[in-house]
Amino acid sequence: MTLETLGYNLEIERYRKENNLDSFGVGRVIAEHRERYIVKISEGEYEGEVIGNLRFTASSRSDFPAVGDWVAISEYDDDKVLIHKIFPRKTVIERKSVGKQGEKQIIATNIDAALIVQSVNRDFNVNRIERYLSIVNTSDIKPIILLNKTDLINNDKITALVEIIKKRIPDVTILPVSNKSGQGIEELKAIIESGKTYCLLGSSGVGKSSLLNSLLGKPLIKTGEISDSSDRGKHVTTHRELRVLDHGGIIIDNPGMREVGITDSSEGLESTFERILDLSKQCRFKDCTHTIESGCAVIAAVESGEIDNASYENYLKMQREKDHYESTIAEKRQKDKSFGKMVKNVMKHKNKY
Repeated sequence: MTLETLGYNLEIERYRKENNLDSFGVGRVIAEHRERYIVKISEGEYEGEVIGNLRFTASSRSDFPAVGDWVAISEYDDDKVLIHKIFPRKTVIERKSVGKQGEKQIIATNIDAALIVQSVNRDFNVNRIERYLSIVNTSDIKPIILLNKTDLINNDKITALVEIIKKRIPDVTILPVSNKSGQGIEELKAIIESGKTYCLLGSSGVGKSSLLNSLLGKPLIKTGEISDSSDRGKHVTTHRELRVLDHGGIIIDNPGMREVGITDSSEGLESTFERILDLSKQCRFKDCTHTIESGCAVIAAVESGEIDNASYENYLKMQREKDHYESTIAEKRQKDKSFGKMVKNVMKHKNKY
């Protein structure tokens, strides 16, 4: 195992030298357990802990290491290292934190391509695929849609589902795969390049762990049995973890996401719903919301069937979520600013008297 196998490259090495980090070792975060990290280097794996300065200067959760990060480290015990600095992130996949207003959750960093896994059974949902695409497109990460568990249906049905996706989401690679029959597994292995990092995204039970086992060529990851009532596997992955395949590709496995919350990035929505963005330039009003306005090119395209109505509704829903997230962030910043002023006034009067 070398650092290059983990994805280390000249760009990271250049940053290391330019910022005088040569005296530190360098490793990649491969797992996270409540602010305790597993850092992998060429010699092995170490338990990592952030230094006090990095901890106390952090203003948000994103200032802490995440799975996929490159970090500057120093050993302080046989199997332990201190994390001194996080190297700049090339890409970040993040979503709105579940149950936390105005906060983001980093899913993984330094990703080259995202493998969006969707099963062909009753879990199949194009709206959900568009959600995953939006968070992936935000960081300009290449998406690949894996239509999993194809052994459950016949070839005609597989073709029909692929066409449904293509109609809503053109120009994205779609690969039907099955862990049981082996369909598409060799094609997927051929897609994964040595030294490149891929992230598995999908809901609970779509077969991500079984898929990872197929790529690894051995059952290293626990998998859940299929429920007779729902045709869905049980959620088994409990934390994010980076794994290196035999041929050199790097996979980050993620716990299944029950909710894919949209944050404040417009680029992700615009890339996912590119046709709507193009048509919006033809709207009569520059601030058109594409809901009730006369002269709206988007509404006209929906009515004529040029744009799929379900995709249009999904776009509006995610746009409302993004707007709500932005207003929540603005409100939080205003509260923090007001609190800061209050503290400043209290200290001023305290010093005066």
